[in-house]
Amino acid sequence: MPVHPSASLRSAVTSRLRAAGCVFAEDEARILLSAATTPAELAAMVRDRAAGRPLEHVAGWAEFAGLRIAVDPGVFVPRRRSEFLARRASALVRADALVVDLCCGTGALGAALAATAGHRVRLYASDLDPAAVRCARRNLAATGAEVSEGDLFAALPAALRGRVDVLIANVPYVPTADLALLPAEARLHEARPALDGGADGLDVLRRVAADAPHWLAPGGALLFETSDQQAGAALGVATAAGLTAALAHDDDLEATVVTATRPSGATARR
Repeated sequence: MPVHPSASLRSAVTSRLRAAGCVFAEDEARILLSAATTPAELAAMVRDRAAGRPLEHVAGWAEFAGLRIAVDPGVFVPRRRSEFLARRASALVRADALVVDLCCGTGALGAALAATAGHRVRLYASDLDPAAVRCARRNLAATGAEVSEGDLFAALPAALRGRVDVLIANVPYVPTADLALLPAEARLHEARPALDGGADGLDVLRRVAADAPHWLAPGGALLFETSDQQAGAALGVATAAGLTAALAHDDDLEATVVTATRPSGATARR
């Protein structure tokens, strides 16, 4: 049960968080008060948040697409802008579709797809980070998803090759040199492989795009998030892999998503 929040306690927590530089101190105080089960736990949570730990790591969950997603310490926190990726993918999911979530992190994208599809989805997810896989297994337990630990497609059952209808890959796309410019919450508290996209931010995307045609069903689509600055180059990566790529942008979420489709009559390149 959460700590009963008196007006004075709520005010004290808000003031402590505001003094620590938390811009949304009132909202964060509400979340911590709802998450803590004892005064001692609340005090520890407020202390950790004031010290700079991400709110989601402190509370143990993040809100994503209307869902409460478990987030363990060190695991990549799902960003609200990625809800646009989830919506774009969901629009392509038909009944009994085979969906794969690569670089799944907490499994937030897969969970959002399963919740909004309105019909059965056969869901597979994978991540290289063992801590992320543990999170994803909890978050996707109700969906019946198979969650595997491993490097991109190598973690998936070979039987999925050529059968995937929707492939979501929220790959890391921050250029290595720009990691130092990230907010401390991400830079210090999230696993580097979940952020580092290599010299130009597209290294992991190149690997995914190169193999995607072998895993996608004819007419199947790869969807991934990118930055405005990288959008042109990201489209080029997808096109070079033999996919037909299109760009979409959401101004409210400041999110950019590429949908790259395997042509129905195309044979995957060897």
